[in-house]
Amino acid sequence: MVFFFRILSRLPLWLIHALGGLLGRSVYLLSPTYRRNLKANVAQAGLSEDICLPAAAAAGKQMLELSRIWMRPLAEANALVVETRGLHWVTEAQAAGKGIVFLTPHLGCFEITAQYLSSMGDITVLYRPPKFAAGQELILMGRKREQLHLAPADLSGVRALIKALKRGQMVGLLPDQAPKTGEGVWLKYFGRYAYTMTLAARLTETGAVTLLTWGERLPGGRGYRIHFQPPQQPLTGDTIARAQQINHEVETLIRQCPTQYLWGYNRYKRPAGAEAPPAV
Repeated sequence: MVFFFRILSRLPLWLIHALGGLLGRSVYLLSPTYRRNLKANVAQAGLSEDICLPAAAAAGKQMLELSRIWMRPLAEANALVVETRGLHWVTEAQAAGKGIVFLTPHLGCFEITAQYLSSMGDITVLYRPPKFAAGQELILMGRKREQLHLAPADLSGVRALIKALKRGQMVGLLPDQAPKTGEGVWLKYFGRYAYTMTLAARLTETGAVTLLTWGERLPGGRGYRIHFQPPQQPLTGDTIARAQQINHEVETLIRQCPTQYLWGYNRYKRPAGAEAPPAV
């Protein structure tokens, strides 16, 4: 897999995206299970089925574009970012010496954001080690940069995130990632109960600045536009209340560009050993 990614990384982004789009559409058309799950999640969000095939194509692009981002020097990866919106929210927080919590859902190219931010200072990102060795090797090769630090999704990783915030640094995580048993609670997500992590909410209680960010994939392989924005409503209340607010914020963000959300992700799964979701 590493060898394949090295070869793929030498292709121009437009060709990688073309191949990825073909891959995503093929999987959608050939896999009834994937197609059924993707359609169900789109319908749950109240969106048109018309976005399903474009969303599947975007998922294929997301898979193959990792080669270009992970296997090339940081300067080359960041050169793919051709525009930013809301970057002043980041620079203002840094000027004030505050830590920043970046909430990056499975929207667009969520790998490019941390790479780009690492050129602005130290950032620690939470990750869940894959089950296969080749995937672990790829992640370590691609995500570890001079100022980009990895924190495993366990107690040591949580401590690393908190320490980074106390130092006034940046941290990042995917708030819509399904957590393990004991690390989440059942909260509404697009009108249906989803097992939701509480860590993101806990980090927002530290006094750090909270920003939502995502990398918009531009047409024709022209690169990426990274968006930064604070929550539409200030996060308040206890951890559970904040976690529910974060779900609503993520929903709003996804509706900005639904065709680039990873709808095939099994967001509503019940982790082994977790209590059943509420009946209503």
